[in-house]
Amino acid sequence: MKLIIAIVQDEDAGHLVSALMEGGFGVTKLATTGGFLRSGNTTLISGVEDERLDEAIKTIEKICHSHEQVTTTAATPVGASGVGDSFVPYPVRVTVGGATIFVLDVDRFIKV
Repeated sequence: MKLIIAIVQDEDAGHLVSALMEGGFGVTKLATTGGFLRSGNTTLISGVEDERLDEAIKTIEKICHSHEQVTTTAATPVGASGVGDSFVPYPVRVTVGGATIFVLDVDRFIKV
């Protein structure tokens, strides 16, 4: 048995949970916060039989697509005096979305 931990964007989470459940996979949903953009994301945890691992991963890949987004970064100083300089944020393109998937071996699975 494997344990899948998938970190996905909030926008994809609901659809992905539904697709996994329709495929017969049990899933637990945890609300988490991302690092770089500090945006909301969702961590999904699912125990999967070894022979169904590829099917579960394909379901995640089918729903979670990455795309580019424009955001502002840390501001840069404007002016040369060093005193009273203004800071102006500047836009940057970043790739967001998709999924980060971890697959771990499970030594024992107990359902009480």
